[in-house]
Amino acid sequence: MLLERRRHGREDLNINLTPLIDVILTLIIFFMVSSRFNRDSQMQVNLPQAGASPSETALPAELVEISVDAAGNFFVNAKPLVNSQLTTLKSAILQVSQGNIELPMVISADGKAPYQAVATAMDAAGQLGFHKLTMAAQAPAGQ
Repeated sequence: MLLERRRHGREDLNINLTPLIDVILTLIIFFMVSSRFNRDSQMQVNLPQAGASPSETALPAELVEISVDAAGNFFVNAKPLVNSQLTTLKSAILQVSQGNIELPMVISADGKAPYQAVATAMDAAGQLGFHKLTMAAQAPAGQ
């Protein structure tokens, strides 16, 4: 039987690629799923202590301050913006910071400001690359 095969030519070698393809697809799916859970947050928020003394919360001379009033209007370094759109806020931040994303940023919002306005301010900071972000808080009246 072995001699018969040799006489007729080479034996057809078939490599079954199905298990190899299954393993590769399983690895691709695993890496795709695990990379979604491994993504770090783009914004870091450092909330100040509400009971801190003024010397502990002293702000540097150069900073970008975004204020949100009760109606959801934005102010960048005390200058009002024309509208409350994200693109307008981002361009105002870039103008004030002159492109320096290492400057600290303080977001101060009225207690009755819409949550969406505060989220928009944080989103603008994150999209521009600011990572020194602080939320302003006021100490309770009794302290």
